[in-house]
Amino acid sequence: MKFGIATFITDDGIRPGPLGAALEERGFDSLFIAEHSHIPASRQSPYPGGGDLPRVYYRTLDPFVALTAAAATTTNLLLATGIALVPQRDVIHLANEAASLDVVSDGRAALGVGVGWNREEMRNHGVDPKTRGARMAEQLAALKEIWTKEQAEFHGTQIDFDPIFAWPKPVQQPHLPIYIGGESPAALDRLAQYGDAWLPRAQTTPAELTRVRQWLADQGRTDVPFTIFGAGRDQAALDGFAEAGVERVTLLLPTRPESETLTELDELVKLTESRG
Repeated sequence: MKFGIATFITDDGIRPGPLGAALEERGFDSLFIAEHSHIPASRQSPYPGGGDLPRVYYRTLDPFVALTAAAATTTNLLLATGIALVPQRDVIHLANEAASLDVVSDGRAALGVGVGWNREEMRNHGVDPKTRGARMAEQLAALKEIWTKEQAEFHGTQIDFDPIFAWPKPVQQPHLPIYIGGESPAALDRLAQYGDAWLPRAQTTPAELTRVRQWLADQGRTDVPFTIFGAGRDQAALDGFAEAGVERVTLLLPTRPESETLTELDELVKLTESRG
């Protein structure tokens, strides 16, 4: 089982370049970073974690800019969004940004995606929260068309465009992998139809991981690796993920200044090394 890092990169924490280098030096295989374009001042959507919304949500850097900076200081690290809020993004721009990251990183990009939870944030982008799932399904289908066709076109109820030329194309073939975030029935349906990997959160139990793996097999998908997003330090939980055949666990890294982050990473390395 491989170990990566999941975190928020902000304007007042460690910069992405030094973070990427530090991860690669310590043997972590991946960096998954979160996204929020902004936080509305008037918000009714409850924070899924409970309580007040943490400061990092207000201050995230654009994930593709941050991951490009990390690409410049690394050679092997997988560079992934965890997650990109796809319904809030223009799909043609998203195709270009993700493919560009794949090009400048020499094929090390992955696109982790989700529908999001902050309804006011979605509405500011002109997105109806009630249709965000259907919108993202069409966006994922459109992304694959843009990435794999010389002339791409798409005609749906949410996404519609006539033939276009769009470069660059991803380095990875047929395209950079799409990691589907979320554990709901709708998210799992998107995983079976559009996903290359599953990105469930750390509270997902080994029993549920096993159930989903069998469900995917029943859909004819036996090729889907699992990456756990934002795990803590509980050894029993890590053992459960390993026993369930998880490919990768990303450990949650608090957002801190550089010196504090490096100390935190050294502690996380000890955790991974203790597992042999």
